[in-house]
Amino acid sequence: MQRPLYQRLFWLVVLWGGSVLTLATVSMFFRLLMSAAGFKS
Repeated sequence: MQRPLYQRLFWLVVLWGGSVLTLATVSMFFRLLMSAAGFKS
């Protein structure tokens, strides 16, 4: 059984948003580590 289009689009947006937030968190963590190590951009 196929789900309605709005439900599939909702899950697409949720997964995309989650991946973007995860990447932002990881990049901020690495930036913090680089700053602690003395590297400045």
